[in-house]
Amino acid sequence: MKKNRLSLGIIILAEVIILAVFFIYTAINKDRDTDAAGLSETIAEAKDEAEPSDAKAETKGESGPSDAKAEAESESEPSDTKAEAKGESELSDAKAEAESESGPSVNPSEAKGKAETQDDLNETRQNSTGEISYAGEGDEGPVPKDVYDTITISAAGDVTLGRDKNYGYERSFDHEYEKQGKDFSYFFSNVRHIFEADDLTIVNLETTLTNADKPAEKKFRFRADPSYVEILKQGNIEAVSIANNHTLDYLQKGYDDTISTLKEANVAYFGYEHSYIADIRGIKIGIIGYVCWNAGKDMKKTVADGIEGLKNEGADLVIVMFHWGIENDYYPDAVQKTMARFAIDNGADLVLGAHPHVLQGIEEYNGKSIVYSLGNFCFGGNKNPKDKDTMIYIHRFNFKNGELESQEHEVIPCSVSSVKNRNNYRPTPLEGSEAERVLNKIKKYSDF
Repeated sequence: MKKNRLSLGIIILAEVIILAVFFIYTAINKDRDTDAAGLSETIAEAKDEAEPSDAKAETKGESGPSDAKAEAESESEPSDTKAEAKGESELSDAKAEAESESGPSVNPSEAKGKAETQDDLNETRQNSTGEISYAGEGDEGPVPKDVYDTITISAAGDVTLGRDKNYGYERSFDHEYEKQGKDFSYFFSNVRHIFEADDLTIVNLETTLTNADKPAEKKFRFRADPSYVEILKQGNIEAVSIANNHTLDYLQKGYDDTISTLKEANVAYFGYEHSYIADIRGIKIGIIGYVCWNAGKDMKKTVADGIEGLKNEGADLVIVMFHWGIENDYYPDAVQKTMARFAIDNGADLVLGAHPHVLQGIEEYNGKSIVYSLGNFCFGGNKNPKDKDTMIYIHRFNFKNGELESQEHEVIPCSVSSVKNRNNYRPTPLEGSEAERVLNKIKKYSDF
């Protein structure tokens, strides 16, 4: 009997242990299921929060990352909200899935920093017209890039086509024209490539283009057949000054004929009452010219009014060309220096000079250039000038977004003739030691 009771106790104990193990097992599995369910819900919520909109994912798939980013920033949440959403989606599984659906994710601190930087940019960024261009909410496209442009002006001195009939035909300009088979292109053939490379070429036209036969009562009177205007055109010369002491060599008729001839040939002219504005890629260059023998009150008023008039017509830059100085003098006189500086003080951006028939120095004044004398160039007024040195002066105006930012110049040393023993009226660039000599000469005359 005792043995039977012991066996029954053992059986009951075994059953209790089995039940205990069962309940413990059940409890453990229940907790695991609960944790798994909670984790699944958390991942689902994070995924929902990590994907702002189906449209954003679809846009990225169809238009590429940059277009989607612009549309999402302008049409969905502000940058601060977007940063907060990204901060709440830091579960590793959700992050991986969000990256596969919508592109790489951004660290919350990085997103916040980018949002703050963008706010700063929105307050300060400007476009090429000077207006604020916002790259954040409501932006319609990328901020325009800076636009750079350089306007190149070439200037040369006295161009005297034709001759003075009182000084003989032999070896004259007209004679050379005949010798060259009446080839209009001959005279500027050695410098044309330089003028073709610029935006505007300016010279002093010191002659008349007329068939008038009644000259003025003076020592030198220059006249060229009106057909010679083709020499200017084939030389790629766009604008000429008629403000000098020879445009009235054949009185009013010669002057009127010259203007008519230039106008018909589409060669621009300026001087006296005439001004010229060239529109070069949206930049307006205004040019005026004066004969200037004094620095009196009336002369100053004329120049100041001329500059103001060009600016009122919309000129962005103003060039003033003076006919002044003393012939064969290598240094500017007091009138030249006074009027050149006065012109710049009143708004001129570049001052050019002619008349002395020789080169004079170049002055930098208040950030602007003054070229006191460009000398002779294609000069039919002398069959063999003693000083054949001349130059092509090149000035570059550098613009950024339509505003003048800087400027510089260079000098190309030349001779008025391509031969040394006479004038063949064919200006030619110098090279080597001869070029260096002329550059040193100009530098010397600029020291005053």
